[in-house]
Amino acid sequence: MDASLLVIILLGIVEGLTEFIPVSSTGHLILAGELLGFNSEAAGTFEIVIQLGAILAVIVAYHRRFTDVMVGLSRRDTGAIAFTRNIILGFLPSMVIGFFVYDLVKAMLDAPILVAVALIVGGIAILVIERMVKTPHVESVEAMGWKTALGVGMVQCLSMIPGVSRSGATIMGALSLGVERKTAAEYSFFLAVPTMLAASGYDLYKNGGGLDSSAWITIAVGFVVSFVVALVVIRWFVGIVSRYGFAPFAWYRIAAGSIALVWLLAR
Repeated sequence: MDASLLVIILLGIVEGLTEFIPVSSTGHLILAGELLGFNSEAAGTFEIVIQLGAILAVIVAYHRRFTDVMVGLSRRDTGAIAFTRNIILGFLPSMVIGFFVYDLVKAMLDAPILVAVALIVGGIAILVIERMVKTPHVESVEAMGWKTALGVGMVQCLSMIPGVSRSGATIMGALSLGVERKTAAEYSFFLAVPTMLAASGYDLYKNGGGLDSSAWITIAVGFVVSFVVALVVIRWFVGIVSRYGFAPFAWYRIAAGSIALVWLLAR
């Protein structure tokens, strides 16, 4: 197997494994790319766009849920309307803020030390939030109030900093606002669909014209690999969270971030 193809497959696996668990897929892609020497001009776009593979995994894994919502909307079902409202409200803050800070976010993709620090800080934050959260009172996405959905959306904006983790920010934000663990995880999955579609679409609009055929092939391979891996991870993650909570991922973040920081500073 060609070495460059192997690197692309490995990065696709990293994306699929980490997109939906609170450890920062973008942060892991940046660190893995640094370790594997994947630093082409299209690397930033690759790291953003292959996340669409993981997003497709959500659509496939929850296709019945999405179908039910679409049918419910046509019938003006209150549950379907509440579900759609909460996804839109959770997405709006990142859409608006992301538009204005796009260039800053792209620049931060070249800062692996920032990723390492964010992994450590985020891990500590998860441990603190897990201990401090109040008894949950929201047990479905449809039952979330509009203020809760908008609040989670505001917290999601923190994930524009590489290493923070989009899923980690949304899940911890939801927990802090009284949403139970399984629902918080699933809301994070659903919220990823419009968020990452918008981020990837905007990046392709800005940079797609400058990509050659090899760059598109690289993105396509990463997309397929991340889709397959993420499809497996989604169900596994919900089971782990329901049984053990988020502490295992917090300790992993702290360990991985510490190792990465030592390595980066010692180079």
